[in-house]
Amino acid sequence: MIETISPEFVKYFLSTLFIIILSLLVAVFIYRNKLNSVKGKLNQTNIKLDQLNDFMNFFSLTISKTEKFHDVYSSIAQHIANITDAKNICIYELEDNGNVLIPVGYTKTFPPLQLSKSFVLSRPRYTSDSLKHEKIKIGEGLIGEVAETRKGILLEDATGYPHLKAANNITPIYTLMAIPMMSNDELAGVICAVNTKGKKSFTQVNYDTLNSMTKLIVQIHNIIKAYSSLSVQQRLSQELEFARLLQTSLLPTEAPDWSPFVIHAFSRSAKEVSGDFYDFVKVDDNRMLVVIGDASGKGIPACMVMAMARSFIRANVERFTTLEDLLLELNTNLYRDTTAGRFATLSCCLLNRKEETVEYGRAGHTELLCYSRKNKARKIIPHGTALGLLPPEITGNYDTFSFVFKPYYTIMLFTDGITEATDSSGQEYGIDRLHDIFLESCKKKNSPRKATELTMRSVNDFSESQEQADDQTIVTISHIKAFI
Repeated sequence: MIETISPEFVKYFLSTLFIIILSLLVAVFIYRNKLNSVKGKLNQTNIKLDQLNDFMNFFSLTISKTEKFHDVYSSIAQHIANITDAKNICIYELEDNGNVLIPVGYTKTFPPLQLSKSFVLSRPRYTSDSLKHEKIKIGEGLIGEVAETRKGILLEDATGYPHLKAANNITPIYTLMAIPMMSNDELAGVICAVNTKGKKSFTQVNYDTLNSMTKLIVQIHNIIKAYSSLSVQQRLSQELEFARLLQTSLLPTEAPDWSPFVIHAFSRSAKEVSGDFYDFVKVDDNRMLVVIGDASGKGIPACMVMAMARSFIRANVERFTTLEDLLLELNTNLYRDTTAGRFATLSCCLLNRKEETVEYGRAGHTELLCYSRKNKARKIIPHGTALGLLPPEITGNYDTFSFVFKPYYTIMLFTDGITEATDSSGQEYGIDRLHDIFLESCKKKNSPRKATELTMRSVNDFSESQEQADDQTIVTISHIKAFI
């Protein structure tokens, strides 16, 4: 006997089945929606990744082709505008003092948000020029507020916003977003996007896109700062290399053969380039001018004064009548053509190999050491002020001293980097030590080269633990019979 199914059971079964089917349909719907949402997020992520990749490729190409970093930032601003559907973008950088923001890159028609009182042109095509001079204090206006609070702002409708009143008088801003640029919890700047009327309002999606780009811009900002610093260092290195090559080309490689005089010169700079110099200038078949000088300061400025002094000497030497006249003319030239505080001290010996005489003159330089008979060394210090220090009318005279250069004579010219070398206690090497080592060397009948080497060894031993503070130069001249 077959039992019949009650209508209640059929009703219960169908309702249960309906609920199960409905639940499955709802679950499938939810799953599909979640799947579509995940796909959408993946697509958005992929789009953002593509945008970032495109942007980084764009940045690397831009910075490699552009010498001015303002142009790099402006190119980046235009690229970001395209990504975020913005008409205009401006990147504000925090100045080193940490109190002022300045525009470093912007699209061509970005309106100044805070117009200067001195700015009088009102047409939109002129107003962007004022961005070059705009400076925004922290806390001042909309950009200053974003910088101070370090919180971004999205104005889907910016009309009537109080901080934009001045700008709206020139170019009405319809929608705006601004985001602080943070680097290791420190403010680096602010990036701002605006659309004028006729362009669509910014949305949260636009804001999120700009925010993600801002983090990348901070890294680019750090790269540019490092790149800029490196470029400065490279340019400085090039300038130093140029100055070094200039100096090397000006200093004689070796002393000329000018018998009965035997000459040796040595120079060692304290920096990459030196303010010390020496030169051997032939006047005629019998006379040669030996010069040693020390330009004020160190490095490139001193090197340039040295080059000028050397050029003036070589230009004037063929027409001078006396050594004093030459020094007077050198002073006039250097005083006229150098800035205040730039001058040079100089000593010079005019060697006459026919008469076997020496005429010595100095311009504010160290004394001349002269070894003569009776095993004594004298210090000779004719009067004369430094070259280029005083105007010609108050310089005064340059005294000179002439003497016969006898077979046992040796003279030494030097710069103050020798006598002012210090030991660990701050004591200077001094003229007395130099005098003693010079006298000892002459007594032993050392050649000019040997005398110079012994002197430098003595200076090095004295100041062994100390860094060389000043350029050091020595020129030693002996009669050819003095060390035979």
